[in-house]
Amino acid sequence: MDLLGMILNAGDGGAIRQLSKNFGLDENQTTSAIGNLLPALGLGLARNTKKPGGLESLIGALSSGGHQRYLDDTNNLSGENTVRDGNGILGHILGSKEVSRQVASNASSKTGIGADVLKKMLPIVAAMAMGALSKQQGSGNNLQALEGSSQQGGLMGMLGQFLDADKDGSVVDDVLGMASKLFNK
Repeated sequence: MDLLGMILNAGDGGAIRQLSKNFGLDENQTTSAIGNLLPALGLGLARNTKKPGGLESLIGALSSGGHQRYLDDTNNLSGENTVRDGNGILGHILGSKEVSRQVASNASSKTGIGADVLKKMLPIVAAMAMGALSKQQGSGNNLQALEGSSQQGGLMGMLGQFLDADKDGSVVDDVLGMASKLFNK
């Protein structure tokens, strides 16, 4: 299952209901918000795994971070600890608060949901994304399984959905295009 599907199906839809309640949105708006925030997080994760030691660092975070709890118990999505953890994740994935603001602003323009609401939702979505990746990793900590193709359900396969968005065989233009959108607004 892809990253978005894992998040949307967490707790048999309980995660969506919880976030809808937390942010005063209906479930369709919440689903749209997550669907529009997640690609930037996926690109950031994918970009970080290409850096020297990046994949190993991500594997370490997935192994020791306890992120599965965000999908296993949707009550965790309301706590201050989730926001704090999510902000830490965003710092690693996106690098700055300004980029996070731009991600929220871009998602706002696509969803019609206020950027202020999306800025507050972003750390929780980041924590849930790490939870989904952690669940995908499973208990094995097997690097080969993590690097497997999307058909095998590997981590890189899950992140691969965010690369080569226009299916032209090159991820460079997609990453540069996303970076341009984030930094040039």
